[in-house]
Amino acid sequence: MNGHEEPRLSARELLERLEPSLRVRTRVRAVVALVAGLAGAVFVLGLWWSEPAPLPGRTRLAFGLLTAFCVAWACYGGWLVRRRVPLFATDRVIAAWIALAACASVTALTALVAAQRGTVPVPALVVGVLFAGAALVLVVRAHRRRAALLRRVRELGGETGSEPRP
Repeated sequence: MNGHEEPRLSARELLERLEPSLRVRTRVRAVVALVAGLAGAVFVLGLWWSEPAPLPGRTRLAFGLLTAFCVAWACYGGWLVRRRVPLFATDRVIAAWIALAACASVTALTALVAAQRGTVPVPALVVGVLFAGAALVLVVRAHRRRAALLRRVRELGGETGSEPRP
């Protein structure tokens, strides 16, 4: 090592130096998820509660699912806003699983309603399957990215647990 080189940093020190440049993007994404989730939940619940007559069971199920997924996105955004340590792509894994659950359940509900009516809404089912497929690809990519980051932390001499602690 010559006089101009910096001493070798540990993985934790390196991440602490990088954290300020990464924080703004993560925080903006978190606030968008939080606000969109809350707004969606309020909108769906407002529609549901303003119905003048009792809704059929399938419609209540659909409203309930939409509300649950909006709340899930709001919780995800709130969790991201509060994080103070590097996430190692955990946020991507969680977001991908929420997206997959939403796409798969809405597609399944569409298929269930169509089967009960004796119809086959091919365009809706094709779009649902495409979205679920895209969400599945995101789940796989997020898990791979997380594994690569954790492997890199171990290579750099960081902690070997599932996620380094602050």
